[in-house]
Amino acid sequence: MEESLNLSQQLRLQQKLSPLQVRFGRMLEMTGPEFEDEVQRMLDDNPALASADTQLAADTFDAGQFDETAEQVQLADYANDDEVPPQFYGASGYQGTGAGFVEPMATDTSVTLLDTIEQQLAELRLSERELQIGRYVAGNLDDNGYLTRDVFSMALDIDEHTGINVSTGQVQHMLDIIRTLDPPGVGAVDLRDCLILQLRRKPESRLQKLALEIVVHYFDLFSLKHYKKLVSALNVSEAELKDALNIIRQLNPKPGSFLQSDANDEKTHHIIPDFSVEIDGDTVTVSLLNRVPELAVETSFTVEAEPKAAGRSQTQAVAFVRQKREEAMEFMRLLKMRQNTLLRVMEAIVKLQRDFFVDGACSDTSLIRPMILKDVSALTGYDLSVISRATAGKYVATPAGVYPIKLFFNERTNDTDDTSAHEIMSALRKIVEEEDKGHPLSDDSITALLQAKGYDIARRTVAKYRERMGIPVGRLRKEIL
Repeated sequence: MEESLNLSQQLRLQQKLSPLQVRFGRMLEMTGPEFEDEVQRMLDDNPALASADTQLAADTFDAGQFDETAEQVQLADYANDDEVPPQFYGASGYQGTGAGFVEPMATDTSVTLLDTIEQQLAELRLSERELQIGRYVAGNLDDNGYLTRDVFSMALDIDEHTGINVSTGQVQHMLDIIRTLDPPGVGAVDLRDCLILQLRRKPESRLQKLALEIVVHYFDLFSLKHYKKLVSALNVSEAELKDALNIIRQLNPKPGSFLQSDANDEKTHHIIPDFSVEIDGDTVTVSLLNRVPELAVETSFTVEAEPKAAGRSQTQAVAFVRQKREEAMEFMRLLKMRQNTLLRVMEAIVKLQRDFFVDGACSDTSLIRPMILKDVSALTGYDLSVISRATAGKYVATPAGVYPIKLFFNERTNDTDDTSAHEIMSALRKIVEEEDKGHPLSDDSITALLQAKGYDIARRTVAKYRERMGIPVGRLRKEIL
């Protein structure tokens, strides 16, 4: 059969998201600070977009009031003082807006664990070769002060990367020196080794020797809290064992962590709430904490000039103005859609969780009722994906504190009632707090107590909620009274 060319028609139904919908979805899932950065980026990139306050100031500008210096004119190009380049600093360095020019001061930098070890090594009478080996060994300590490599591997790496031919004995010698430095416990290979190093640095006493014996010879029994076996093995009273355990609990399991606190503080994620809920009797007011300036189209882009017939550059200029104006108007429309969507979703959540916000005064999480995305969708009419993006990474400020929005979403524990997971976890936590610490309850006992309170719950669910709250098993909750 000979091949032939033919035409055919096919009807197909296809659903696609428009570029505007994709952009809106991306903007909707942004947190408050991320969206503020996005607005600032648009203000910097699009000349047709301006802050309403800036626009108002430009409209009322008086040329006779222009009395800025050349330095102030150049500094106006930067958003804040942190962006001022180094050339503005020097003998008469720039200090900040309105403060004039003063001598800049050096800022302190955080001290790391490696810096501390190297400083202590430099104070010892060591040769240059020993210092190089010691610095390399210190570089293999993690942020908690634990050694991450074995002596043999470090000796090979020193030989390969520095050309210094060293033996494992020389590396071990420098490691032994580092293990005597501050903070106590640095250079340990594991938790047991770390505790031993710290205990050996303490003044000798009967309890210190008892605590050291527990960690050296009976660490497994100690970690599993088999106190009766410890009393029998050590031939001591429970009171003496309790005092020795208190010494061990006062030790630092992460000796290098406090030296990293300054650096970690800079990486700390500060929670900035997106919503505010105010309670006045039975009246609940929800507001969007809007830190975004009111936007407007820049005045020079609002009027479109007619291009001249023979002017190609004029035609391009008109097309540029039109494009930037449309982008600015589209962004303002998306911003308004985002604000309205967020506010409606939060109002629906507050309506569904009214018991928590009003009756519980925003503090009793056991009053949070079962709620899923479909419940919010039924009130707002939004798609589930819209609600998921609108609540992702968002927080609400209440009179009792700041809560993540995701806290209010939880399913029913069973199909027969409206008991929420928060209510059961609150009851579980109360049972654990009131238990006899000398004989803590097992998961089976906790399940029986919860069932006696009217909660239809299985043991595996109790174990899941207990682990979610960070509560250890009964054996590990045992204490010597």
